[in-house]
Amino acid sequence: MTAYIADNICNSGEYSPYLPHKKREMIQYIHQLKNWPKLTWNNDDLLYLLGKVRNQQGKLVGRMEALGFDLRNEAVLETITLDILKSTEIEGESLDPDQVRSSIARRLGMDISGLVPSDRNVDGIVDLMLDATQQFNKPLTAERLFDWHSGLFPTGRGGIYRITVGGWRKDSTGPMQVVSGAMGKEKVHYQAPDSTGLEREMTAFINWFNQDENLDMVIKAGVAHLWFVTIHAFDDGNGRVARALADMILARADGSPQRFYSMSAQIRLERKEYYDILETTQQGTLDITDWLKWFLNCLLHALDSTESVLAKVLYKAEFWKKHQTISLSNRQTIMINKLLDGFNGKLTTSKWAKITKCSADTALRDVQDLINKGILCKEPSGGRSTNYELFEKAQGTR
Repeated sequence: MTAYIADNICNSGEYSPYLPHKKREMIQYIHQLKNWPKLTWNNDDLLYLLGKVRNQQGKLVGRMEALGFDLRNEAVLETITLDILKSTEIEGESLDPDQVRSSIARRLGMDISGLVPSDRNVDGIVDLMLDATQQFNKPLTAERLFDWHSGLFPTGRGGIYRITVGGWRKDSTGPMQVVSGAMGKEKVHYQAPDSTGLEREMTAFINWFNQDENLDMVIKAGVAHLWFVTIHAFDDGNGRVARALADMILARADGSPQRFYSMSAQIRLERKEYYDILETTQQGTLDITDWLKWFLNCLLHALDSTESVLAKVLYKAEFWKKHQTISLSNRQTIMINKLLDGFNGKLTTSKWAKITKCSADTALRDVQDLINKGILCKEPSGGRSTNYELFEKAQGTR
């Protein structure tokens, strides 16, 4: 089986059992080395970065605790939604943000207006992420991994191709390879361990994962991510599972199921660098110091990026506090929240009517009422149809 990547940017969702097996150059991968999987690193080279990460984690947790219950929950909802959307984007797929948000809110028991129905593939990755982070202290087992994998692929297919779901890959069409390039000019970036040894590989990984060893949890998260994605235990979804495993250990590091930063969102921004260091490490020695340096730097950037999530949550809270005395319909509340969360595209009365399932006349009355109340205004761009935006946002950008 072949995993195709484009321009050295991995898209491990594109698998085809019908593609010819690509003969690889004689490259030795780390899983073929004599002492695999005894990974090593230089602690002294990591101490400075690890100290910065731990300092940032502590500051962030302190800030979030000062927000209060409702705002913390809103921040968690924003972060997990972002994490799931970006983890899926890394694999070249897109999910509906409203469905992801609704699925998370329902599973966390959050009372939020305007929740929409969610597809089972959305619910599957939400269940995976929440199980990993909300139940972070539960032992990892093969059955738990199989449940995650089954949720990711409820139809039994990766793209248009049937894959083994809820079980280790079989390699029935040849070795599992990560490949890029046009047909006939493919380049093999990586070849995973043979499927016949997966039971042994995964038993060793799971035993290590569950050990209460004297190892910093942040370092362990980086090791777990690399180790699992190197084993490449499934036909598809290995990247998403690897990132979930890292998040599970990071939740242990934080001592909390509440997620306030997204590694997946940062990896999405740095994905070329991610695949470059991954390829270099998988073709290198068992010393993974450089990989861990990259992982810690990426985590630092993720922690820094939380400022934007926090600013969004605080702005939304301040907005509703400011307008708490204004009488609004349920339709208006739903649409204002969509604008506050980041509406996709331009807001028109026709979109309003479609989303809230009302008539065009009702949508126009809703919008005009909000204009009269100083909440909405017309965008100045004009065009074939009239677009609307939040008045406060318009004031801030003009």
